[in-house]
Amino acid sequence: MKIGILTKRETGLTDKMRSFYKETGHKVTIYTTKNLAVNSSLFENDFYILKSKQLLFLYAGYFLYKNNIPVIPNPIISYTYKHRIESYYSIRNCGLNTPKIYMGTPKSIKKQVKESEYPLLVKPLMGSGSKGIKVIKSGDDLDSDNNKILYFEKFIEGTHYLAYFINEQICVGEKKPFANEHANIKLMKPEDDIRHALMIWREKYNLLFGHLDMIRENSTNKLIVVDTGTFPEFSNWQNANSIVSTICNLILKRYNDRREMNE
Repeated sequence: MKIGILTKRETGLTDKMRSFYKETGHKVTIYTTKNLAVNSSLFENDFYILKSKQLLFLYAGYFLYKNNIPVIPNPIISYTYKHRIESYYSIRNCGLNTPKIYMGTPKSIKKQVKESEYPLLVKPLMGSGSKGIKVIKSGDDLDSDNNKILYFEKFIEGTHYLAYFINEQICVGEKKPFANEHANIKLMKPEDDIRHALMIWREKYNLLFGHLDMIRENSTNKLIVVDTGTFPEFSNWQNANSIVSTICNLILKRYNDRREMNE
């Protein structure tokens, strides 16, 4: 089978997946920004793995999807999780708790939001994880001359968690606020509501794997979902090497199941 992987880099989990597939008799081509051209030359592969949510790879995923080339994970889902508003409503659609959000120019936010509602977080509208996040402590921190439409969330005081899932397996750890996936976490036994949130999320969107960033709010003890991911590196999974074959086989099974449905 010919497999294409759309990815930012060839190292890490991507490299391990390539090795697994090659060792099991498949041909693998990796596409990064250095060699990816979104055109009919991509039709030579049987299916694609969408490892990155960068826009170039999402566009490639859409192009392939619309030309009936299977892409795993689904590029529509991947785009949804990259767009803050789309991601917010996908979380709400599951009945999970989310932070209060605001959207507008800094000038309009400064006029409409009460000082008691600060601090806020401003996040890139297209993005996930902690990159580009800034804390706005009061209206005085907002640049009223900036006319760009920005996305804000209410800052939540609490304990931060990174929660992975691969099929029915889960791995959860406490992390520092705004730390990315690769920062060290303190592994812990998942609490029941964390398990429940992961199960709901996985089943609602028919996901093979992924992660949720969550916060246990100090004032209410509520579990609040603040970020989502379709294809993490699983850097903090206990014994991360052991999951490569599981991930690769889940992807193959999803591809084969869909192919059989279309025959």
